[in-house]
Amino acid sequence: MDPDAIREGERVPHGGEPDRDLLDFSANTNPRTPDGAAEVYGDALAEARRYPDDDYPDFRAAAGEFVGCEAERVLPTPGGLAAIRLAMEAVLEPGDEALVPYPSFGEYAREVRLQGAAPRFVRYDDLLDLGPTTLEPCALAVVCTPNNPTGDAVDPDALASFAARCVAADTTLLVDEAFLGFTDRPSTARLDRENVVVARSLTKLFGLPGLRAGFAVASGDRRDALETARRSWSLGTPAARVGAHCLRRDEFVRETRERVADERDRLREALEERFDVRPSDAPYLLCDVGDRDAATVIADARAAGVAVRDATTFRGLDAHVRVAVKDRAANDRLLAALGVRDADEGSEG
Repeated sequence: MDPDAIREGERVPHGGEPDRDLLDFSANTNPRTPDGAAEVYGDALAEARRYPDDDYPDFRAAAGEFVGCEAERVLPTPGGLAAIRLAMEAVLEPGDEALVPYPSFGEYAREVRLQGAAPRFVRYDDLLDLGPTTLEPCALAVVCTPNNPTGDAVDPDALASFAARCVAADTTLLVDEAFLGFTDRPSTARLDRENVVVARSLTKLFGLPGLRAGFAVASGDRRDALETARRSWSLGTPAARVGAHCLRRDEFVRETRERVADERDRLREALEERFDVRPSDAPYLLCDVGDRDAATVIADARAAGVAVRDATTFRGLDAHVRVAVKDRAANDRLLAALGVRDADEGSEG
């Protein structure tokens, strides 16, 4: 990282509610975890008295199976954001430019700046249409799928076409798939292109954000560079063991996708009584509150015991909140807190 950029840098806002008395809809994590995760964690804790195997063979194998790539292409990281930083550290130099989508995850621009590079902002839904004139001056392009906070996933064929244009322009493509596991779309890791780096997060899909487990996927010389740059013992033993266990829980993943899709449709239909709600492929919905004050909507929800995400902190949004998709009972509490319907209305039984 660039020392001058670090001195001038700032942290960015995130979801995640520290008040445990509030029902947290500001962070997009699964309210459920796979069976057996606690037992695996407990067994791994005893093994944490010694350093983990820095090759992480079982974790790499499970991650490779999950996204459809060879295990040796997987680089274990303590969360998806660590994979993003690893890629940017290996690619960007001071003075470089990077294409960054908006509105999207605020850490992209921050991480670019921490390398001494400059973010060049592009509307997230225009990014894949860019050609060589825009790509060639840029060392890196970032794509988020499904995009956060809008929730729409990128068409895989369009992404493959964009990756080919990035190859021709000598631009590295970083694809953040933090929420792609909530869909049945294939990972970009299957492209197996040397200029493509994929970042994955385990902890959102499997409901364990405090575990800090994720991975990057890369090929060829880029993979070798990232492996060299990767911190030694980049995953603790409990994170590696629980991560591998969760990645092999196929039935849990299927059930999660079905539940999220069903509840997302139900939530969207209800929320549209008050807000303009974007279609989404992700476990969250972006709501335009219109002429209402977003801060007031958020404060009213908090007074009713529910935390929602202030989406006005995303570049280009000024009247929006984002809400996670949880289970039915929790979602009914969200609707009641937002004044959409009574908590009991629409519940089963």
